[in-house]
Amino acid sequence: MAERRLNQMIRQVRAWRTGDRRGDELHLSPELPDADLRRLRRLIDECIDGRGGEVAARRRATSIGASFLDLNAVGRRRFFDLLGNDYDRDDHAVDQAIAAVVRAVDLDERRLAEDRLKTTLEPRRGRLLRRFVGIDGGLPFLIDLREELLPLRKDSTALASLDNDLRVILTSWFDVALLRLEHLDWNSPAAVLEKLIEYEAVHAIESWDDLRGRLGSGRRCYAFFHPSMPGEPLIFVEVALTRGISRDLPPLLDHTLDRLEPAQADTAIFYSISNCHQGLAGVPLGDLLIKQVVQRLSAELPNLTTFSTLSPMPGFRAWLDSHIEDPDLLNDTERGLLSPGEPSLATGALATLIGRPLPRSAAELEPARTALTRLAARYLAVERRDNHALDPVAHFHLANGSRIERINWWANPSRAGWQQSFALMVNYRYRPEWIEANHDAYESEGIIMTAPDVAKLLGN
Repeated sequence: MAERRLNQMIRQVRAWRTGDRRGDELHLSPELPDADLRRLRRLIDECIDGRGGEVAARRRATSIGASFLDLNAVGRRRFFDLLGNDYDRDDHAVDQAIAAVVRAVDLDERRLAEDRLKTTLEPRRGRLLRRFVGIDGGLPFLIDLREELLPLRKDSTALASLDNDLRVILTSWFDVALLRLEHLDWNSPAAVLEKLIEYEAVHAIESWDDLRGRLGSGRRCYAFFHPSMPGEPLIFVEVALTRGISRDLPPLLDHTLDRLEPAQADTAIFYSISNCHQGLAGVPLGDLLIKQVVQRLSAELPNLTTFSTLSPMPGFRAWLDSHIEDPDLLNDTERGLLSPGEPSLATGALATLIGRPLPRSAAELEPARTALTRLAARYLAVERRDNHALDPVAHFHLANGSRIERINWWANPSRAGWQQSFALMVNYRYRPEWIEANHDAYESEGIIMTAPDVAKLLGN
């Protein structure tokens, strides 16, 4: 947990503890033994029930949150199990509320019964979690609380339900109407710039000079902020202003190259999108960010006519490794290129090529180029999980309304690029007039839009 972001909350806890607070202060042992668990449960009950009024409830929530920080991994797991199991909805009460709806004899009675059912369906812990939002530092506390819960949510249905409750609350508080889009540049506060270096998750920022280059001529960076977390970026995107859709990553990261002035560019390339807080996973910030940046750039630079990404394929290697023994993996042309005269050995030749360390040049991998490019298109546009793209980055952009524009050979010849996707990258193109229709087709029918060149790779 990033506890440094909870200083506000801790200060408030200390303020409450300066006076006589009638036993609300908790000092829990790190592993949360049974006796402490019972004390914690009593305080949670009082907080949920609002005993003593709203001020007292917030004070108790603050004490509960501060006590969580004192727990070790065992104690925190017990805390999560307590909320997941003991503060879920009351199944018996839900059954009774449903029966009341069924028994209703007129519309007024039914509406009252439905309202009671809605209240009954809310888990008791929801009132506790919302208490945190109203205290200083409470919102980042919920984000970090969920970040710790995420690795545990598959352990039980109770923890999965608790995670969903947290996600729903965070989604409501990080609605687009509450977010502020900011253009960050070299004159932005140093504390914010430091966080860009810390949170960059796609292409690491190596130094302050590297960051200066990413914010300089021909480059843009935009981030979302929330009024309850000033100076703390939630998610940010790095943009290169270019002529034409970029095929290669190195020129975008090489700050020694000449840069276009914004008025000379016709294309905006989104080459890195970083979510700063894992606890906000599943909260739709990325799609909102891209769409708002497209709108802002279109308004500021009407010369921009094309909006595209240059994106990784993080799961391509793992997918291909799991299919390398498939006898139908390669077509006749690819077998001939990989193993001239001995097509039966082609799969082994491909496995040898992709199993080596990072090649020194694309030429060493040339026999596999045709196969890898087609298989990348198949991986992105054909392979599915729950009728959605298998690759997580592809799913993100396709759900946002883009289409797969182009597969780029030897686009990221770094060690990370080789380990993820054999140095291939992909362009996803956003056209404002397509976004809604593409989104609807993908979400409702699983249709993945592709440019003609990608469709050709797929044999369409």
